[in-house]
Amino acid sequence: MKAMVIHRFGGPGVFSPAEMNKPALKAGQVLVEVHASSVNPIDYKLRKGLFPAIAPPFPAVLHGDVAGVVVKAAKGVQQFVPGDEVYGCAGGVAGHGGALADYMACPAALLAKKPKTLTFAEAAALPLAGITAWEAMIDRAQVRPGQRVLVHGGTGGVGHLALQIAKWAGSRVYATASSADKLRLAKSLGADGTIDYKTEPVEEYVARHTRGKGFDVVFDTVGGQNLMTSFEAAGLGGTVAAIAARGKADLTPLHMKALTLHAVFMLIPLLKGIGRDHHGKILSQLALLVDEGHVRPLLDEERFSFAEVGAAHRKLERGRAVGKIVLTR
Repeated sequence: MKAMVIHRFGGPGVFSPAEMNKPALKAGQVLVEVHASSVNPIDYKLRKGLFPAIAPPFPAVLHGDVAGVVVKAAKGVQQFVPGDEVYGCAGGVAGHGGALADYMACPAALLAKKPKTLTFAEAAALPLAGITAWEAMIDRAQVRPGQRVLVHGGTGGVGHLALQIAKWAGSRVYATASSADKLRLAKSLGADGTIDYKTEPVEEYVARHTRGKGFDVVFDTVGGQNLMTSFEAAGLGGTVAAIAARGKADLTPLHMKALTLHAVFMLIPLLKGIGRDHHGKILSQLALLVDEGHVRPLLDEERFSFAEVGAAHRKLERGRAVGKIVLTR
């Protein structure tokens, strides 16, 4: 089969085409003919060598998000048969080949049937970001009707899905963004209120949207100093969920408000082999929400082929994407 691989860590130019053997199936896996993938920050961080302990061995096939068609199932796999259109986040890390190839061996538990109303490219935008958003909003923060939910980065890869999931769950959702166009986009996705974080300080938008009480749930998709901003924006007894809570932080505001902090790292089932069935169930639920019109993936207007994966990485790394960057084989 054909694949795009890296032989060493480095910049976007390290990708090169290669001929490889089709992956052999292990117990519990299906062989998927890949139609599309998408780029997530973890993909370029693995390419750069920032997390060598969880990177696949060289020559490495990267990318976890996949959408395609099952062509073969290992003995004992019952939920999928050849011809099924599926999607999931199922590889591109240590022990698992990635999606930048003609075929990908995927743990069946990490997959679900593709949403019927989406193309393969659209479906490939959902898995990692959608699971992350679901774990933050539903599993951890347990958002419910009537709550005020703040999503930092409301038009980002994870943020735009979290916004829609929280809205579906019945909450009032507020989103931060960095431009008038992105604020309008957040509104079109269902945000009840929008915030230009570059021009409006946190204390002002907390006063404007919550009368100074703070938000019930704050989802930080940005990281760094924004975690402290999230503590400041949360109300007494509130919940903060974060997907980039690495580094040092002063937890005094968390203590003084009796906040609950949830760190979300959706790759654990893939890396550790535990809880994989839950990811498949999340994706099945997301497919229903998509087909019922509650959730739609936001795709960057520029599309790439697998051969152009370096350019796709470069665009995401420079912060120039709006929504998810997808690639088609």
